[in-house]
Formats: sequence, structure tokens, C-alpha cells
Amino acid sequence: MKILVINSGSSSIKYQLIDMEDEAILAKGVVQRIGINNSFLDHEKVGNGKIRIDQEIPDHGEGIKKVIEILLDKEYGVIGNIDEIDAVGHRVLHGGERFTESILIDDQVEETIEKYCELGPLHNPHNLTGIRVCKKLLPGKPQVAVFDTAFHTTMPEKAYLYALPYKYYEKYKIKRYGFHGTSHRYVSKRCAELMNKPYEELRIISCHLGNGASLAAVSKGKCIDTTMGLTPLEGLVMGTRCGDIDPAIIKFIMEKENLSIKEIDDMMNKESGLLGISGISNDSRDVLKGAEEGNYRAKLALEMFDYRIVKYIGAYAAIMGGVDAIVFTAGIGENQQETRKNIINQLEFFGMTLDEEANEVRGREEKISTSDSKVQVFVIPTNEELMIARDTLELL
Repeated sequence: MKILVINSGSSSIKYQLIDMEDEAILAKGVVQRIGINNSFLDHEKVGNGKIRIDQEIPDHGEGIKKVIEILLDKEYGVIGNIDEIDAVGHRVLHGGERFTESILIDDQVEETIEKYCELGPLHNPHNLTGIRVCKKLLPGKPQVAVFDTAFHTTMPEKAYLYALPYKYYEKYKIKRYGFHGTSHRYVSKRCAELMNKPYEELRIISCHLGNGASLAAVSKGKCIDTTMGLTPLEGLVMGTRCGDIDPAIIKFIMEKENLSIKEIDDMMNKESGLLGISGISNDSRDVLKGAEEGNYRAKLALEMFDYRIVKYIGAYAAIMGGVDAIVFTAGIGENQQETRKNIINQLEFFGMTLDEEANEVRGREEKISTSDSKVQVFVIPTNEELMIARDTLELL
């Protein structure tokens, strides 16, 4: 069975075509700058190199058409006709309280995803567009929605409720939902496999560290807490997001700067985090370079990023009664050994000891703690697309 995995963003579409017989990736790529000048498609036929196609792509419909065209291409394609695509798996950001696991998409599911656009306004509308476009272009093919929030629905009330008047939870379902769930699920399960221990017996803290960043406390196979909240804004310092702040700051700045709701929201989501503190970039590589060149604010931004992670790891170890493993994943977690080193060195009191040589790894699976470390530490590249394909296959 061949499954097409689609991850639609605001101006991009990531995709993979996976043969589930052996979970081999046949082709993958990304359509970039949709609806913007100079749009293009980067495509890789696995084992046969990469190509870039420069073409104006005005909307997601044209983007997905382009994906299907390249998959059928005589030179760079991997299928002979469209019927070889057996199903489509979609990443959907927000599933609210309704969707606690992946689900086959029908009209009712589609309507509910649309309803949750108010909880995920930056992502759900684009995820929904991808679903609707595939419905037209691949008529009759089963489609499955895999939700970022689903993995976190095992959190207890004491973890997911905010200490606001309870009526707001009852009326509007205001609670901690958490995100990056598909990534946390994949790397925590893979961690158990690498440790050769039952998933249901382990206490794992997974650290998804990229431009967006979150931690999850996974105890005995279930998520019991996570750093992101009602939206992806809460929690860690991120590329452009502020993470945890005193809520009263919002009113204070709005009054001082005469800002609208949208302006303050943009400030917290798009102008804060590493970018806001460093004044250089939201890309941690640029900030790291600035710090190495002696830029004080760049150094401070990285220290704040690491500090917040260390603080949450300590908190999660406390609520789980200890920790058996730490996992680093996503762009920063997989590739920046200096960040991993700074974090683990601050956690030596837990019995974590970093293997400096093993920590030189970038972008591949590796145990980076020493053999005598009481807590095992891993780098595990995330594979959300494979999890989406597995869920799709299971439902079919």
C-alpha cells in the first residue's frame, strides 16, 4: 500500500509518498512560497537525487496538483498512475477535545476540523484546505486526519486545566491542548525500542526543539504534561514566540504602546523569543554565530532558551517521580550539539553524564550519554510523516 502524507502550512506543503510494505520513502519534498512571488517545489526521488522546479503556485490547489504531477513524472516520478496512491494521511494541528486519536475523514469530521479553526487559526485552515484539495484531485481515496493534539489527550485534569473560572472551560473548552504530539509520540516510542524496554514502564522527557519548541512528559506510555497550551505560544522560549510570561504584561504593553489585540498577538508570536532577545534572527544558528562573535544579547537569548528547557525537565522529572531517558529531536535538538551539551551539563545532579564524543552527532540516532549515566540521553530524528502513514494504514 502506498500512502501520500500531506502537511499543509500557511505557504507551504510538505509531502512524502511511503510504501508501507517496508515503510520505504519513495519520494518526498516541499512546495514553498505558495501565493508569494518566486514559489517553487523541491522534490527528491529517493535514491535518484533532488530537483527544484521554479513555478508560480498561487494556491494550495495548484501546489498539490504539482505534487501529483511530479510523482507521475517519467524521470523523477515514482508511480505510473494516480491509482497507485491508495490513501492520503494529513497532519492536522488542532483536534480539540473531540479527536483523541487519528480518524478517517468524512463530511462530519471535516466540519469539526473547521470548527476548531478558532483554536488553531494559523494552521487548521491550511490543513483543511489540503484535505479538500486532495478530496477533489484524488476522488474516492480514503483520507485520514492525524492530530498534533491527540497524543496529549491523556493528560489529567490537574495538568490541562487553567486556574481560571471553571465556566470558561465549560463554555469555550479553554485548556492546555499541547502540540507536536505526533513527533513526541514517535520519538518516545523509538526511545523505548532503543533502550529495549517496554514503553509502558518508562519515564521519558521528549524535547522537540526547533523554531517551535515543546517538551512532553511521557510516563508509562502516556503523555501526562506538555509545555504548549491552548495555543503553541505557551511554554519554552522559541524562535519568534515568547513562551511563558506574566499575563499582565499584555495589558501593560498594550496601554503603553497603544497596541491592538492583533498587534500584541503578532508581537508575542512573531517578534519575540530568540529574535526578540537577540535582535539578530529567529534562526538559532545565526544567534549561535552572534554569540560566538561576542554579541551579548545573542548569548543571553541562548542562555534563556536553555534555561527554560532545564527548568521544565526538572519539573517533569518531579511529577513523574524520576526520569529514565531524555530525547532530543527536531532541527535544534537533532543538530546543535552545543545546545544539548549546555542543557545536559546543567542536569548532572540527576545522574546524567554526557558522552562528549557521541554528542558530536548531527541528524541521526545516537545515544549521547555515557554507559554509567543513570539517565539515558538520546538524539532521535523525528519522523512525523511515518507516524501519519502508520496511523493511516492502521485505520484502513
